Amino acid sequence: MQRSSALRAAVLGFALLGGLASSALADAKDYEFQLIDKEVKKGEAVIAVKLIHKNSGRAIPDAVIFAKRIDMGPEAMEAMTAPLEAVPSPEPGVYRFKTNLTMEGQWALSLGAKVQGETGTVESKLVVKAVQ
Repeated sequence: MQRSSALRAAVLGFALLGGLASSALADAKDYEFQLIDKEVKKGEAVIAVKLIHKNSGRAIPDAVIFAKRIDMGPEAMEAMTAPLEAVPSPEPGVYRFKTNLTMEGQWALSLGAKVQGETGTVESKLVVKAVQ
């Protein structure tokens, strides 16, 4: 009888561990960038985005953003780019970029990032509108 209880406990323990391991393992597809503001003023601007875990909705700090670009692709002018520089953010999980949007219209902000402890790359293309 003790042997049967021990066997059941072991099976239950492995099942629980297996469940924890699968829930702890996430994928780059489980994360996304979201614009804080969909519109910014034309000219000197700061664009802020939040990196979130889709399932929990929590902000993800300390991601390594290794690719960033802003262009007017949504307006069929991919060659029209603007400088883009990361700037400090006071809020964890929010990433800010300084730019100079020379024209009104829609701009595509493309980002590539690595989340610590995860495999794969989080890639996003967000559309922000520059207004007068």
